[in-house]
Amino acid sequence: MVDESQIERSKAIQRRTGRTFHVATRFLPERVRYPTYVLYAFFRVADEIVDDAEGVPPEEQAAELESLRAQALGEAEPDGPVLAAFREIADEHGISDEEIDTFLDAMKSDIVTSRYETYEDLEAYMRGSASAVGVMMTEVMDPERPEDAVPHAVALGEAFQMTNFIRDVREDVIDRDRIYLPEETLRNNGVEPEQIERLEFSPGVADAVRDELRRTEQLYREGVAGIEYLPEDCQFPVVLSAVLYADHHRLIRACEYDVVNNEPSLSTARKLWLAARTRWHWQWNKDPEAVFRRASAVSPPERPGSDRGAVDGVPTPD
Repeated sequence: MVDESQIERSKAIQRRTGRTFHVATRFLPERVRYPTYVLYAFFRVADEIVDDAEGVPPEEQAAELESLRAQALGEAEPDGPVLAAFREIADEHGISDEEIDTFLDAMKSDIVTSRYETYEDLEAYMRGSASAVGVMMTEVMDPERPEDAVPHAVALGEAFQMTNFIRDVREDVIDRDRIYLPEETLRNNGVEPEQIERLEFSPGVADAVRDELRRTEQLYREGVAGIEYLPEDCQFPVVLSAVLYADHHRLIRACEYDVVNNEPSLSTARKLWLAARTRWHWQWNKDPEAVFRRASAVSPPERPGSDRGAVDGVPTPD
């Protein structure tokens, strides 16, 4: 059984590295909240092997991930409380070896891949990173009809990661020499990837970011549409997670899509305000889609035949 020290260690990692998700996690029921701390800590341990690896040769990063894989699959003794707790959580909740492998394969691809030609290429990467995370979280929540819940969890996981990719363009270039905006999207808007590498903003860059925001907001709609399949005591925290992550879109629009010179970030006060706002809507209407429409910064779908872009601003409570 996972002990309190393992949970506290995992919780500290989430609090330090995932402040936005940490706000929503606190609303989960205890039976899901504690495993979520452990899952998130495991994801961060793996992610940091490649994200915080300046000066570490690629083969050493790969070897470290393979060691992590053996521990996560129960083939080697866990090195530290996070891996020990993760293995227990995986056994308890039936997290498949396949999902663990898929996630760690995506982490390994980050060692050698720093550009994505098409969105389909990026989507294949996200199936291992974001989507595997969504599947594992769904398994911990244990819905009655997982076959209905999982496809939407995959979409929502991709939406969260796309928001991070768009928000963090500047950080990813400077710190990791990575560009997650698909090169096809850039070129369709008259932008060469080298322009992003030089952190040069232009109307074409704004158009490319706008295109990817629209795509991401459709993923949010698909993801939120499946929250109804989750256990009732998990629905509000997942809606809140979507509201919090999507609020970065408001900031991106506010800086006119210039994510090469800006690093949009939500303040603690804003997160708490969004939590209160979302809770207020939830107490009156426990329809996840309706609450998300009212509380989030995601624009309504464009009407057929409309050439209007994304709607700026956040809907006011009604």
